[in-house]
This record gives sequence, structure tokens and C-alpha cells, in this order.
Amino acid sequence: MAIFYQIVLNIIIPLFLLIGVGALLQRFVQLDLSTLSKITMNFLLPAVCFTNIYQSEMSGKLVGHTIVFLVLFNFLLILISILIAKVCKFERKLSATFKNSMVLSNSGNYGLPVSELVFATNPVGMSIQIIVSIFQSLLTYTYGFYNYVSAESSGLTVFRKIIQLPVIHALILAFLLRLFHVDIPSFLWKPIENTSAAFLAVALVTLGAQVAYIKVAHISMPLVLIVIGRLLISPIVALLIIFLLGISDTSAQALFIASSFPTSRNSAMLALEYDNYPEYASQAVLVTTIFSSITVAIVVYLSKILF
Repeated sequence: MAIFYQIVLNIIIPLFLLIGVGALLQRFVQLDLSTLSKITMNFLLPAVCFTNIYQSEMSGKLVGHTIVFLVLFNFLLILISILIAKVCKFERKLSATFKNSMVLSNSGNYGLPVSELVFATNPVGMSIQIIVSIFQSLLTYTYGFYNYVSAESSGLTVFRKIIQLPVIHALILAFLLRLFHVDIPSFLWKPIENTSAAFLAVALVTLGAQVAYIKVAHISMPLVLIVIGRLLISPIVALLIIFLLGISDTSAQALFIASSFPTSRNSAMLALEYDNYPEYASQAVLVTTIFSSITVAIVVYLSKILF
């Protein structure tokens, strides 16, 4: 229990304090969410990606194992979400929002800060989470879009969205510099490092501001199913795949923890843009984020015990 107490005290409480600050700031001073989101996604997140990949000692084998895990994991989650939607006889629009809410996790402005706290002295763990975050971005602009606009959007539109992501450019640049052993001069590295350090606070404050005005009038069955699917079924599926693939040590810890994060805000953004139950999608983000304060702490604790 001492380990669990330390996880709650040093990881979960600091995390939710910053989310709470974001919610309070939004209530009292009305933050510009569009600007905050753009700064986070287009400036801070690429800096985090670049610094961690550049500093990481990840081997090609480790990257390969991570990709294999992510493909299997998300494939199974997609199948499970489809099955649940069919069994519950959700109508088409609700089914699309439910599936996105279950499969797309908040691996960016929630997952990366958690991993930054858990793996503060271990760049490998953080680098794995960055790969997970990038994979989730690709999934959002492929599977997420497909759920809503498969009949309207071309493959070229999806491809353009992907190649325009700054985090992709940062990833490629970091890999190339590592591949050719290019040293970055200190006058360039210092601002990159400072930008990376700002990510955690800004990302969590932004998340708090985003959920500040979301209300849950009643607990519906689809909402309960999202909590179960995103916070319970997802880590169980991940654990089974980890054991199946024989992944261990830091890699197993990072992937197991990454599977436990709440519903992505991108799911709610897509639902709002295409008018597919946006209120339900927003509630899924809020409720899974709140309950994740318990479930993520448990998963982090189990990751320390199991691996």
C-alpha cells in the first residue's frame, strides 16, 4: 500500500490539481481554448516528442514491439466496441460516437503528463508513450474520421491531415538526427528543452478548461458502458497482449499504463463537428477523466508490481 499511496500523492493528485486550476481559470477568466489547444498541439507537444525521441535509447526492436502491440490492442478494442454497440442496438450515429469514445484515448494532454511523472528518470518509458500518442493521432485521423465521414471524405483528405501534424515532423527530425548522430548546439537545445518542460502544466490546464462547463444530467447506459470499456476493459486487453507478446520491464509498464487513460477530447471534437451526439461525447470525456483518477492510480500500482 505504501507504493499505491506514493502514486496517488506524487502522480494523481498533482495531475488533478492542475486540471482543477484549468477548470477554475476557465470559470473565472475565460481562457481562449482555441489558442491554448493550438499552442499545445503545434508547439509544446512537438517539442516533447522531439526531446524524448532524441534522448531516448530505444532500439528498433523495441519500437517494432511497441507498434505490434498497438496494432493488436486497438484492433481488439475496435472489435469489442463494435460488438457492444451491436448488442446494445445503438443507432448509427450513437454507435459511431460510442466506438470513438472507447477506442480513442487521451494519450496526449493527459497520457504524456502522467508518463512524464511516472517515468521522470526513464526516457524509454516516456518515448513509448510518445509513440502511443502519435499512433493515437493517426488513429483519430483515420479510424475516427472513418466512423463519421467514411462516405464523404477521400483517402487524400485523411492523408493530408496526417502529414500536416507537427508532431509527425518532430518525430521524423528527431529520428534522423539520432540516426546520423548529429549533436544539437546548446543555444538551440536550451529553448527546445524549456518548451518541452512547459508542456505538462499547459496541457493539463487546457484539459481542465475544456471540461469546466460539461454537465452530466443523468447517468445513461451508454455512458456507463464507456466508463467500463475505456477504463476497465482496455487495460485488461492490454495486459493480455503484453503477456501474449512476452513484453517486460519498462516497455510493459508504459504500454499497460497507456491503455488506462480516459476518452480523448478529440472524440468529442469530432462528434461536435459532425453533430453525432456531441453532448454524450463530452460527458464521456468528463466522466472517464474523473474516474481515471482512481483507475489510473491502480494501473500504475499494478504495473510496478507485475513488471
